[in-house]
Amino acid sequence: MKTQILDASALRRTLNRLAHELVERNRDLDLLVLVGIRTRGEFLAHRIAKLIQSIEGKDIPVGVLDITLYRDDLHGRLDQPLLKSTEILFDITGKTVVLVDDVLYTGRTIRSALNALMDIGRPAMIELMVLADRGHRELPIKADFVGKNIPTSKTQEVMVMLSEKDNDDAIYLIHENDDEKEELQ
Repeated sequence: MKTQILDASALRRTLNRLAHELVERNRDLDLLVLVGIRTRGEFLAHRIAKLIQSIEGKDIPVGVLDITLYRDDLHGRLDQPLLKSTEILFDITGKTVVLVDDVLYTGRTIRSALNALMDIGRPAMIELMVLADRGHRELPIKADFVGKNIPTSKTQEVMVMLSEKDNDDAIYLIHENDDEKEELQ
């Protein structure tokens, strides 16, 4: 069973707010770069860059980070991981890098992304922007910019759908059973 948390118009407003917050906190846009974590973080980073361009008239570089080889849950798996490319075609040294992802959960994805970024360069600062924060951290990681806090149980899932990949713009909370849905209301 799933419950819609944000529809397309609410998601659009949330991204617009995040872009404004990012501009307010980072006045020197010449030092700002966005790096989306594959897959949905990539699309979100491009959307945020377009919004900043429309707000400030400034093009912000956007890169894409594949963290597959940096994950700590690959050990012991028999299958080969599916590798995609990292596409950061600009120098991140001395820049404010805003990592963009769809859902923040345990923090392990972000830890992997931080390790991958440090292999690429030495940013002046790294900030984290997530569309949804569902809690349940296993590592001391906190987002600087959060679109929506969604309290969940560990048996639930937050599903972000983006038109670029899923032909829909929405956030859903996936329930394992009906009792969990009643607890949230």
